[in-house]
Amino acid sequence: MKNIRNIGIIAHIDAGKTTLSERMLFYSRKIHRLGEVHDGTATMDYLPEEQERGITITSACTSCRWNDCDLNLIDTPGHVDFTIEVERSLRVLDGAVGVFCAVAGVEPQSETVWRQSERFGVPKLAFINKMDRPGADFEAVLNALHTRLSANPVALTVPWGQGDSFEAVLDVLREERLDFDPADQGRTVTRRPWNEEERAFAAPWRERALEKIAEADESFLDRYLEGDYTPEEIDAALRRATLARRLTPAFCGSALRNAGVQPVLDAVCAYLPAPEDIPAPVGHDAAGNEVVVTPDGPTAALVFKVLMEDGRKLAFLRLYAGDVKEGDSLRNTTTGKDDRVGRLYRMHADRREQLAAAGAGDIVAVIGLRGAHTGDTYTAHGGDLRLEAIDSYPPVITLALEPRNADEGKILDEALARYMEEDPTFHAVMDEESATRTISGMGELHLEVLLERLTRECGISPRVGHPQVTLRETIRKPAAATRLFDRELGKERHQGEVSLEVAPRPRGAGNDVRLGDFLPADPKEAAKALPPALAEAALSGVRDALQCGDLTGYPVEDVEVIITGITRQEGLTTAPGCHMAAGAALREALAAASPVALEPVMHVEISVPDDFLGAAISLFGGCGGKVDDLQDRNGLKQISGSAPMRKLFGFSTSLRSVTQGRAGLMLSFDRFDC
Repeated sequence: MKNIRNIGIIAHIDAGKTTLSERMLFYSRKIHRLGEVHDGTATMDYLPEEQERGITITSACTSCRWNDCDLNLIDTPGHVDFTIEVERSLRVLDGAVGVFCAVAGVEPQSETVWRQSERFGVPKLAFINKMDRPGADFEAVLNALHTRLSANPVALTVPWGQGDSFEAVLDVLREERLDFDPADQGRTVTRRPWNEEERAFAAPWRERALEKIAEADESFLDRYLEGDYTPEEIDAALRRATLARRLTPAFCGSALRNAGVQPVLDAVCAYLPAPEDIPAPVGHDAAGNEVVVTPDGPTAALVFKVLMEDGRKLAFLRLYAGDVKEGDSLRNTTTGKDDRVGRLYRMHADRREQLAAAGAGDIVAVIGLRGAHTGDTYTAHGGDLRLEAIDSYPPVITLALEPRNADEGKILDEALARYMEEDPTFHAVMDEESATRTISGMGELHLEVLLERLTRECGISPRVGHPQVTLRETIRKPAAATRLFDRELGKERHQGEVSLEVAPRPRGAGNDVRLGDFLPADPKEAAKALPPALAEAALSGVRDALQCGDLTGYPVEDVEVIITGITRQEGLTTAPGCHMAAGAALREALAAASPVALEPVMHVEISVPDDFLGAAISLFGGCGGKVDDLQDRNGLKQISGSAPMRKLFGFSTSLRSVTQGRAGLMLSFDRFDC
């Protein structure tokens, strides 16, 4: 395991993630011909939609070998609509490389993915790309890493020249200049000691780097103060500081010009963690007890992604313990069902390499796990361990689809079911009365790509309605209600009577459903007064009713519900009766509590040249936008604010029009609000 590196490439859209990934594969000889994003030939962007648009839509897995290390590499999307791809990748990765544009610096989505990685405690490297672009400023990006991301970057390579004058990179620890031969696309790296001019420029960077390493690692501090240390001791101290996330090693180059990539590969092996270097994941058994997962324990794996191919499910697993072989029977502890491993693969984008077995620390794809869904845990047969699931995000935009005929309707339903299996942020619902399908996702681009896939993969083009936002409901004041349910269902009579109170909670606090203090304090006496099955049925009835508010039909949020009484009649009161009575009482109470609709509010970041600032702010204000902050960054005005999603349809097109295509825009879900 010490020679495995599970890493991801994360960044804002168009920072150069896929270009960097392509060079990593080329220099490690995993591929023998360089592909380019702008030509639609990049290995990791294999979907036709990715090749046409020049962006990454789905995270792609591959592997390569460098410096005796096996690298499992995941190239993630940069667009906020596909943030679930970043989320579920970071959940199973041990390290990451953050890519930043030397001109634009730390962009909005860079902040988002960086904070996602911090939440998972992922150690990172930084690669400052596009040093050959006019306006490149290496030091400004390092400062932005510190101020905007609270990172502590330490420059290990610095550029010799910037913009049009960019020539090479200087290794500050080894005191060498690195030149990358354009004749073989940068594969040959020439190292030589600094000359006097290069030393005068880079020596302060070296001293600054050593100071930062000494400050971050106490065991190296004494050696540094004595002036007696070796390159191996520097590397060891830097590795310890990186794993503890006290430092972020930073590198520079131009991936498109094939310069500066090999030092990043060296650093991945030298400074990022092996699976055995990260804290052992903690799961829970069936009783709710914490269980520490160790590599030599029983098999434990997390499903972080699912793809449907030719009617078969391909499940991507991160193995945390034990091993998996073809033919093994594994228990899905999320569903409680067993599945058998049919085939094991190591993925290379859309191609596969079959494996006989995989061990702890590996990332593999498996055919045969028919019940697998994103976030499920698989263990050895008979196990009950459950690892922490993967967070999802609520959809914010909805479209109505109408098939053109009955045959197309059947194909459409099958395709939508397949896409829901693959993407936890995509929802599809069928209205039986109108025969209309509604699909919901994270943004206009998200749904646009799915519609393109419908046409390409299934040969259908359903009629599409106007986009609508996904709503939520809440209440403005407290209320109470009591409802009696007494009815025959089938041949049995069910009765129940439930009283409850509702009250609003702070925005974003979620729902709180609980029993009041109407039962005796002693558990045994409480069970005699009210059997636990009746109490649980009433609580379940409330939770189910919260999924569909009377005002909008959407889920109810930020509500406190206290069940204040359950009247029990011996021989008559049943669990279904309590369930139905609780749901009816909740609906009555919500109707009396001044219900109000909540709509999605988006966080908006606009970067625009000074000449177009007034036009951009005016257009933003016309969409109901509220400006929260305005800053100067790298010669551009950065507008931060919020606006309701329903007024932002078409905003990106209008913004490009009024700014002559020179504005940048990033939308991300913020909250539901009225």
